[in-house]
Amino acid sequence: MSSERRPFSIDIWHNILWSQYKGEVFSSLWEMVDKSEFDLRFIQFAETDGKRVSISGVDLSRHRYPFDLVFEGCIDTVGLRQRLSAILTRTLRSEADLTVLMGYEKMECWLQLLILLLRRRKTAVFCDSTIHDQKQRFVRGLLKSAFFRVVSGIFGYGTRTKEYVVHYGANPAKVFIPCHAVALPLTYTPAIALESRMAAGISPTTPRFLYVGRLSAEKGLGTLLNAFARIRPKFPAASLIFVGDGKMRAALEKKTLELGLGGSVQFAGSKTGDELFREFTIATALVLPSTSEPWGLVVNEALSHGCPAIVSDRCGCVPELIIEGKTGMVHATDNVEDLAEKMLAAPAQFSDVETTARACLNLMAQYTPQKAANRIIAGCRAILLGMNQ
Repeated sequence: MSSERRPFSIDIWHNILWSQYKGEVFSSLWEMVDKSEFDLRFIQFAETDGKRVSISGVDLSRHRYPFDLVFEGCIDTVGLRQRLSAILTRTLRSEADLTVLMGYEKMECWLQLLILLLRRRKTAVFCDSTIHDQKQRFVRGLLKSAFFRVVSGIFGYGTRTKEYVVHYGANPAKVFIPCHAVALPLTYTPAIALESRMAAGISPTTPRFLYVGRLSAEKGLGTLLNAFARIRPKFPAASLIFVGDGKMRAALEKKTLELGLGGSVQFAGSKTGDELFREFTIATALVLPSTSEPWGLVVNEALSHGCPAIVSDRCGCVPELIIEGKTGMVHATDNVEDLAEKMLAAPAQFSDVETTARACLNLMAQYTPQKAANRIIAGCRAILLGMNQ
């Protein structure tokens, strides 16, 4: 009789297939994992949700791993009873040694956790929140504390995620970071990104500031327009490009005209692929002035193309990705004067395009899908074998 131990069985749940960055991380996880050690099963709860359905469809090229799709289409169209029934059926049927939950706030996640605890199965959860992201509330805080205390492990984006879950009672030894990476073009290489950045003709006298994301209230875009208006006297040829769409577009366009910025502010709409990456390549700096931002994945994209970033101090990526004056700058949230000061300084600060680009690219070498996958594998091993990090 063979004495070989069977592989540990792991179910990895995720909320929506739409997430390209998670697709790349899961693809790397599937490609890199030792199949004799871990038997991985990926369960995608739905294809998309209401926030993403109007942005773009699902890019299946990012999901190069086998997965089971529970619900087709938008999860917001699926009733609570159906969601709970699907969770109940699949969780009771599974014999996984470890289940990685897709979240901790929705009722279906609590039901799944309860079932697994009663079955005495190990659990983990993905978490992207930070203490700086949103106002903390007492009752929700108690629930989060209970959740984070009983799961066997937590996979997070960075140090601010770790601070957040430890604040709510998680054991620091059970928190595994960083588990985050951006979905870059499949043809992307750092060498090509550096060459393109150096050939872009970026000039300190005609700065080009870039925002990429939803045009929504929590992004601080009114602050950005006011700050841009303040730098115009020194940089009359400066431009500000908004890439993305959202409910605030009309109000922002109106404010642009009221500030007399019509000729220098462009609302470019949504862009993807090469069109989007070209914007990073030619921008003086990305600006992300969010009042609420768990991480700021767009900063990863910008830095991966050699473009520094000016971000608010609420962005979760600050400790990891912003090296002041080298890969970017940090401004006080909702502070027009401070943001304007950083935007004024950026053209000169980042005028050595090659040095800045190399600093950005060298940093981003630590935030690849392969690195994130390795951290998840190490975390699963530690959880299942009772090892410390």
